[in-house]
Amino acid sequence: METLTSPLAVPRDGRPAVVFLPGAGTIGRDYWNVHRRAAELTTSVIYDRAGTGDGAAADLPRTLTEATDELRSLLHATVEGPYVLVGHSLGGLYARFYATRFPGEVAALLLLDPAHEDYNAAMPAPLREIWEGFDAGEVAASFDELPAEVLQFYRSLFAQELASWPAEVREPLIDYHASPRGLRIGLQEASNLDRIYAEMRAAGPLPDVPLLILSSAEVDPFKTAVSAGIPASLLQGEIDAKLRLYTDFAASVPRGEVRPVAAGHVTIHLRGEEAVAQAVADLVTGRRAGGMGEEGTPPAPVR
Repeated sequence: METLTSPLAVPRDGRPAVVFLPGAGTIGRDYWNVHRRAAELTTSVIYDRAGTGDGAAADLPRTLTEATDELRSLLHATVEGPYVLVGHSLGGLYARFYATRFPGEVAALLLLDPAHEDYNAAMPAPLREIWEGFDAGEVAASFDELPAEVLQFYRSLFAQELASWPAEVREPLIDYHASPRGLRIGLQEASNLDRIYAEMRAAGPLPDVPLLILSSAEVDPFKTAVSAGIPASLLQGEIDAKLRLYTDFAASVPRGEVRPVAAGHVTIHLRGEEAVAQAVADLVTGRRAGGMGEEGTPPAPVR
């Protein structure tokens, strides 16, 4: 877990703290750019979940309960709340589940292209038919030995996206993602979606806190790589259906909002850095409509 607090511009003693929850296949350092931006405003936290990156050893996949128990233990030992939880993809489910379990500890939710239990049902029928035969666990088992050209392909994709990052951050991150372990872990984490979707459906309601969803509006090179043979019209259909799903979800809570972002699913925090940084700032300072409390004041700190 890495925690940053700027000594120059920290409102309210660095609260609410911003906590980035990686998506499946990503780790804390993937969010280095937006982590640093958040730390200009308040305390910012990135971490590797158990079983990923440099996290503690753990069997994958895990349940929402297991992942949020771990997160709470880490946060309570390190960072005073309340927290603005920033969940990307699978991390969006973890953020929501944490908020339903521990509502008094969450100041706001920022979800970046989040996984959702109704995602598949919201998609065009032809796309659902294509996805029906995919088994993430089965594919992950084949990743122990990958052809060198596959690893080089992913190395080049990440190198292109991270070209402007400092070498000491960029190179270990590329090495991780261009390795059989890094590629396999992403699939393993997402191999129990039916179970964690059921957990999410059985969870209690979200607390009355700001919910801001950023929805990717483009097909990035990573999406193209895993969508060979799928017509561009269907990929656009997924983007449109996803935005409708997120819009309905945001409308179901008192203070929900959706913002499209000119980026893809994997690269939403990279190519969409400015949008993510602005969303974090809006939630931390309470500038957006229906902010965190009177005059933008967050809930009382968790002790």
